[in-house]
Amino acid sequence: WPRPRTSSPAASGPGLASAARRAITLGSVDVWHDDEPFPRPAAGSAVTIGAYDGVHRGHQQVIGEVRRVAAERGLRSVVVTFDRHPASVVRPESAPKQLTDPDQELELLAATGVDATLVIHFDEARSKEPAEEFVREILVGALNAKTIVVGEDFHFGHQRRGNNALLAAMGAELGFAVDGMDLLQAGPEGAVSSTAIRNALVAGDLAAAHAMLGREHEVRGIVGHGDERARDLGFRTANVAIAEDVLLPKDGIYAGWYERPDGSVHPTAISLGRRPTFYEFADSPLLEAHLLDFQGDLYGERARVRFVERLRDELKFDSVDALVDQMGRDVARVRELLGA
Repeated sequence: WPRPRTSSPAASGPGLASAARRAITLGSVDVWHDDEPFPRPAAGSAVTIGAYDGVHRGHQQVIGEVRRVAAERGLRSVVVTFDRHPASVVRPESAPKQLTDPDQELELLAATGVDATLVIHFDEARSKEPAEEFVREILVGALNAKTIVVGEDFHFGHQRRGNNALLAAMGAELGFAVDGMDLLQAGPEGAVSSTAIRNALVAGDLAAAHAMLGREHEVRGIVGHGDERARDLGFRTANVAIAEDVLLPKDGIYAGWYERPDGSVHPTAISLGRRPTFYEFADSPLLEAHLLDFQGDLYGERARVRFVERLRDELKFDSVDALVDQMGRDVARVRELLGA
């Protein structure tokens, strides 16, 4: 994607380009991309920057401060985020799996009540951009930033050399203030972070993950055809294909919710794993959702699956009858937990 630039960081006219179109609007929230025309806020903006993976409670706290400052000073509240996690470009071999897919992240950001989200295309060229250039081009030139709100550990730019001290020094020159916020604490475990949430999910600790997210962990995918073993066992399931870069919790059996494209939500028994009773080896986990008391065709639809509580580990059974008996108990437990 090309990266349009303003002719002058201090220009009072449009930012990256004139206001001809926007990517999408989610409710009353504008979503812009940096290769598209969008209006430079004439009165200025209060801005925060980050990957915002998961849009967790720590992120929500920062955005809340952005909105407060914007309302107090008559500014536009803006979140600057990226179209992929920067680590996927800078260190792809160790890049973390994501807590949200791109559409989910934009929806969650919109739900915070922020005025606009600017999505920056992150590629190798952007990864080598000095922090000072990013401030002049995007924050000042495009967004007319008057206040920048970030966490105390915030780093950005080439080799992560940009930080709060750099922002403060540049703010004194370019006319913006910097609000460095303490990180939200999750308790004795430490600060709320995307990394801490990933660790909790991988460990199967949904309670800790959900406390930090401020909601249930959700994944999305398309329902495809499987080997139909569950149907033969009397428990028809939807096989939901999840993007490889999205994080799934620890293999096991879960109670959860399945949301269809029409908005209907169904209590669901979720099997996440490699089906060891039938297969000796499986490279990746399969997410199977059994919608309680549902009859209908789900093939090809985009599903939203939310995890509520982990019931047990995935097990290898000595017989199909033993598996079916346990599946019946699992479904009964799901009914109890979800009031279904």
